[in-house]
Amino acid sequence: MSKLNTKILVVDDYSTMRKIVRNVLGQIGFSNVDEAGDGTAALEKLKLGGYGLVISDWNMEPMSGLELLKSVRANNALKDTPFIMVTAEGKPENVVTAKEAGVNNYIVKPFSPDVLKKKIEAVLGPLG
Repeated sequence: MSKLNTKILVVDDYSTMRKIVRNVLGQIGFSNVDEAGDGTAALEKLKLGGYGLVISDWNMEPMSGLELLKSVRANNALKDTPFIMVTAEGKPENVVTAKEAGVNNYIVKPFSPDVLKKKIEAVLGPLG
């Protein structure tokens, strides 16, 4: 099965950013993309199963991307789900915090389609 069939959950409290990420994923070749407006909604969707990748914003209310990541890693059924954190914060301490929480990769906004593709391939392996 092509990795481009992977079901991806895009999590961001800003609908325009979800749309941008979804469009970029479409340009890369992914078509099975779902969205959640915050970490709480994302966790509920993840518990239903079937997702092969989470791309989540860090700064959200009421549950941040970091809290979502920690919840995913603490859940036996979800703990191996690949997780990419997206944030406007490029501070080294944030990257370290995310790595310690178990993030697979990290993207600083703004980013190009090529950067997103490279980060996804670093997590999932070559696409196509």
